Amino acid sequence: MSQPAAPQEITRLRDLSSHQKKSGLAAWLGWLFDGLDMHIYTLVATPFVAALLMKDGIAAPSGEVDTKASIIQAAFLVGWALGGGVFGWIGDRLGRSRTLVLTILFYAGFTGLSYFCTEWWHLLICRFLSALGIGGEWAVGASLLSETWPKKWRPWIAATLQTAVNMGVLLACLAGWLLKDDESHRTIFLVGILPALLTLWIRKAVPETEEWEEARKGTKPPRIGELFGKKVAGTTWRVMIICAVSLTAHWAFMFWQQSLIRALPEVKNLTGPEQTNAVVVALMYIMVGSIIGNYVAGAAAKIMGYRRAITLMLLAYGICMLTAFSQTWTHQQMLWWYAVIGLCQGVFGLFTMCLPPLFPTLLRTTGAGFCYNIGRIVAAAGTVMFKLYVPVGDYRLALYYAGLLFIPAAAIALLLPEEE
Repeated sequence: MSQPAAPQEITRLRDLSSHQKKSGLAAWLGWLFDGLDMHIYTLVATPFVAALLMKDGIAAPSGEVDTKASIIQAAFLVGWALGGGVFGWIGDRLGRSRTLVLTILFYAGFTGLSYFCTEWWHLLICRFLSALGIGGEWAVGASLLSETWPKKWRPWIAATLQTAVNMGVLLACLAGWLLKDDESHRTIFLVGILPALLTLWIRKAVPETEEWEEARKGTKPPRIGELFGKKVAGTTWRVMIICAVSLTAHWAFMFWQQSLIRALPEVKNLTGPEQTNAVVVALMYIMVGSIIGNYVAGAAAKIMGYRRAITLMLLAYGICMLTAFSQTWTHQQMLWWYAVIGLCQGVFGLFTMCLPPLFPTLLRTTGAGFCYNIGRIVAAAGTVMFKLYVPVGDYRLALYYAGLLFIPAAAIALLLPEEE
């Protein structure tokens, strides 16, 4: 008796089904706008928080501005962590497509509301709530693609998804450049409303995945506590520790790098709009490097597997930060270091496709979202702590200390299971 022929392997984009193409586009656009809304604040953090703290025309001390700005960023990272867990749990029960719509509405709406903030704690609340959606969108989008696109494509899918985030950040840079003369530093938040329009198309065009539909038939949805059951606990703890340590270092860099640029001798005496322009240019260097790094990481994963590629990229990230911030560089030299550090950020693109398949289907968005985003709670504390325990204005030393964390993160990454 002859055996049924195996399904033909998909090797070309044109061979993808309509469902796969729509899922890919929805996830890519969701991540694009993630990047936009994620970094709008970092472009204007110092001047906007300073304006919110100004009372009767009297400016707040620079130390207070830095502390409040970092607390707001910490709240954002905590919201991101909680959003990954909450919306990941919803995504395993409500479905990938429906939950994707909810996450985008969340982060678009509350980013736009930041425009109306009149106190620093108003901005803290808005950034926290917008982060719930951004954290959830990561988990849902990653699971959506891991369940619909060919397995062998995952390294390149991961690179392309992460590139969407980078391009979203470049959109934020463009908005920052176009609005650099806005002395209120608040109009840029209205740009963050644009992603809400995407949800109208997603809800109509993107169906739920067949794998999710099949997995939930006759099966009771697992509880989040099952992440720490005998079969999954080892993976959960290893992934959670790697994410916590690496994201602490990463977000310390992504937030405080703009303050370092503003403090450079060639920049600190410029006008406010000129300083903002310098910050925008620096972030562009990081993002261009990161886009290249996404595909470098993808190539490394194809050659040596996810585990070794993640280990190598984390180690490179740490070495580059330690070298870049161990001494003083000129403004132009620092921009090139930012580009090299950006290249190393391609490691986080590997997390996109590596983490969800490590968990059972009905724990997929819960597990990936929980482990990846719980690291941001630790990163939230790190963003504040690295600044509090170095002299006022010594951003270079804070970033040097942050770079040290990538070394243990790389060591623990060697313990990750290699997907078969």
